[in-house]
Formats: sequence, C-alpha cells, structure tokens
Amino acid sequence: MVVKSELKLIKNLQQKKYRNEKGLFVMEGKKAVEELLESGFEVFKLYSMDQKLRGSWASQVQAISMKELKQVSSLKNPNGVLGVFYKKSIPSLDMDGWTLVLDDVQDPGNLGTIIRLCDWFGIENIICSKETVDCYNPKVLQATMGSIVRVNIFYMDLAEFLKSAEVPVFGTFMEGENIHKTKLPEKGILIMGNEGNGISEPIRSLCNHEISIPQFGKKTTESLNVATATAIFLNEIKRRG
Repeated sequence: MVVKSELKLIKNLQQKKYRNEKGLFVMEGKKAVEELLESGFEVFKLYSMDQKLRGSWASQVQAISMKELKQVSSLKNPNGVLGVFYKKSIPSLDMDGWTLVLDDVQDPGNLGTIIRLCDWFGIENIICSKETVDCYNPKVLQATMGSIVRVNIFYMDLAEFLKSAEVPVFGTFMEGENIHKTKLPEKGILIMGNEGNGISEPIRSLCNHEISIPQFGKKTTESLNVATATAIFLNEIKRRG
C-alpha cells in the first residue's frame, strides 16, 4: 500500500505549479519509464502493479494497486507502471544546425508531437515562449513517446532570444514564400506559431524570412495543424540539408 502523502504528491504533480515547486514530474507506462531510466533521468520513486522493470531498477519499485493508480493517474486506463522523476538539467544552448522556436503553442498533444518530430529529424533544441504549454505536462509526455529524453527544451523571452540570434530567422505564415522554392541555409531558426493566432506581431517583426506550405487542394481549409505543419517544414529543411 502506498502512503497517502505519496499519492497526494503524485496527484499534485499533474499541476504545473507543483512540478515547478518540487522539480519533479510523473511519467506513466513501462516503456516510457524505462526510457527515462536508461537515459539518466534521476529517479524519485517508481511504482508498479505487477510489471517488472529492466535492470537494477527492479529492486527500487514499490507495489501499487489499480485502485491507487486510478486515484493519481492522468490516464483514463492506467497501464500499471508510474515513475516520479526529477526534471533534467538543461545544458547551455548550442545553436549548431537548426533550432525550432514555438510562439505560444498551447495544446499538449501538439507540443508532444513536435518534440517527437524534433527527435526524428535530429533537431536538438526547442525554444519555447514562456506561455507555451509545459513540456512536463502529463499529456505532453505521453505524446512524446519518450522523445523528451533526447530533445533540449528551453523556456525564455522569445523577443530577447531572437534579437541576439546570429543566424537567419524563418517565420511560418499562410502568405509566405513557398518553402519548396526558398533557399535554405545550413543553420537557421524556424518559428511556429500559436494554434489559433499564428506567430504574434512582435515576433513576426523579428523574422528575416516568411515562408509557407503551398496548398494544392481547394481553398476551403484555413490552415494546417501546427504539428503537421512542423513535420512538413522540418522534412523540407532536412531533405536539403
């Protein structure tokens, strides 16, 4: 049986303010938990119903019942393994290659998918506005499918960051230049905007280039989902890299 104070802590960590206060976050699922363990994330506590974890961590696992899991899980159907981890320390920002910037992306699923895309395309760093959804949000973590371990995520004032940038800044807009015809450098910054409003005007003013994805179908779709658009832009950047 898990003590009530531990259950309360796990439940509280569903909220950003407690994650920031404690420096902890929750990951659920055997595969995802094992990826964090193997990548060097420091463990606070591990819980499992009956599934054994690989390696030396098996001895650190505390038993938890389905009833207890349901009290604290962010999932509709808890899958038996839950880990509480310390947030990873972020290294200094290395601007080698391309960097992705997110201007107020709000949907956890979108951010999680974008993190996974960056892992796939070899983008090591994501710069997020302070209003972008927390990367340790449980729904974000689930959507990353473990890619959170291989991508560095920074939260900062975007205007200050972009003003000091020494590489070209490419903003994504509906009316920008066709990405397929745009000359792309070896290093640069790609900015993706908010789901409803796109890139904000203050950030737009700091873009050196405005690019877009050409639309081939009927002009009835207003825009692409931000994660889908990110995949297309990153593919084009890497295809020509």
